[in-house]
Amino acid sequence: GQREPRGERGPHRSLPGTEAKRPVTTAPGLFPQGDAAGDGKGNPGAAGPAAASPAGSQDAPSVRLWSDYLNVHLHPNSVYVIRQYLHDGDCGCLEAFGQGESLLQDPACVEDLEDRLHFFVEECDYLQGFQVLCDLHNGFSGVGAKVTELLHDEYSRKGILTWGLTPVLSNVGVTSNGWIFCPQDPQKSFYRLMNTALGIAHLSRHSSLFCPLSLSGSLGIK
Repeated sequence: GQREPRGERGPHRSLPGTEAKRPVTTAPGLFPQGDAAGDGKGNPGAAGPAAASPAGSQDAPSVRLWSDYLNVHLHPNSVYVIRQYLHDGDCGCLEAFGQGESLLQDPACVEDLEDRLHFFVEECDYLQGFQVLCDLHNGFSGVGAKVTELLHDEYSRKGILTWGLTPVLSNVGVTSNGWIFCPQDPQKSFYRLMNTALGIAHLSRHSSLFCPLSLSGSLGIK
């Protein structure tokens, strides 16, 4: 009979423990190393693929931040990371309108934002306008207000459609009598109301059309 040549491998064979795994990676430029790709404590995140799992393991990759679910490849100039308000950042939470507004009063921040904006505007053959989506209930209402002001000043002849988003309160409790209520921190309720009111006033002033968008029946104040 015929002898099989030595040294040949059968198809689709591999060494134990080296099966190909699809790594969970982040698009280049999506998050700077040590920011959203980090461990939430200021430590740099891993830039390469995660360590391979044992052979035959079907465990899902570990998830630490919401950005671990973001597999969409975004252009590096389309994302701007607010470094002051990262996990365990220098300034805590971005929860007030004035905090967000002050971010875009920094000349370096405005210059960086304008460079990113001009990069995409120059790619347009015929620019019709801008669409802005931002939260109203937290400090991003101040960020959105300054962004729409910037767009209005530089592109006064272009339309600006702005959507103001407010979430539904999910903190629900039940009394001993069976009544459902929403316990709220008075300070957070005050911030929510003021942020929403200031956001609506400023965004409406610099937008061609402003539309609040929420599934909530109120601003969160009972």
